[in-house]
Amino acid sequence: MQTAQLSNGVTIPVLGFGTYQIDNQDVPESLQTALDAGYRHFDCAHIYGNEAEVGAALKKADVDRKDLFITSKVWNADQGYDKTLAAFDQTLKDLQLDYLDLYLIHWPNEKDFDLTLETWHALETLYDQKKVRAIGVSNFSKDQLQQLFDVAKVKPMVNQIERHPYKVQADLGQFDQDNDIVNEGYSPIGHGHMILEDETITKIAKAHEKTPAQVVLRWQVDTGFVVFPKSSKAARVRENFDIFDFELTADEIKAINALDQDKHLNYD
Repeated sequence: MQTAQLSNGVTIPVLGFGTYQIDNQDVPESLQTALDAGYRHFDCAHIYGNEAEVGAALKKADVDRKDLFITSKVWNADQGYDKTLAAFDQTLKDLQLDYLDLYLIHWPNEKDFDLTLETWHALETLYDQKKVRAIGVSNFSKDQLQQLFDVAKVKPMVNQIERHPYKVQADLGQFDQDNDIVNEGYSPIGHGHMILEDETITKIAKAHEKTPAQVVLRWQVDTGFVVFPKSSKAARVRENFDIFDFELTADEIKAINALDQDKHLNYD
């Protein structure tokens, strides 16, 4: 497994397993399939509604805690200093953990960004208390990040954003890199919105004897993004993990970058 290094020296596996929209009753089987395939990085969030089930599945698994990388996120309704600390405690309880590897602000608060800044100060407190190894944000723009930089004692180490071949995020991605922020990409294959049938993608896949999904995930990794695809199908879970035995050429990466349409497939 390849890893990326956060600004504080913590390493993060570049490929993880997403837990969004996994039905509670399916969590045990899905997580065990992912663990068996080799995944050790799991991306969670309180709003997903399945952290208790994820925690139970991880507790049951025969994997040392130190070998896992667990992320969660504070939801908008829990923003604010005290509410964030309480939400974090609930997430730890649900996940049955003593600490998190990464805690993120799920979204910037559109109506009251000062509340988001309070939330960040709560994350800094959790980081100082060593209850979390790294802190970051999700869905933040350059302007929002700059506002955060102006008041932060600890700069965010991660920005998790929508990213796929139809929304390459070149400008924001570069801004993050320039500020020692590791990019994470959600919806890494775009929910299959024609991306996996794109002629450019399928041609590259054929050349490498790989699937279109594997090519897109390899592109994500080769361009410096941490990603965590999700699938309920065991064969697809294993397939998504099998991306470390080939590399894309510079021309292939350029061709995929050229597919950019700045197209949001999720909420903007």
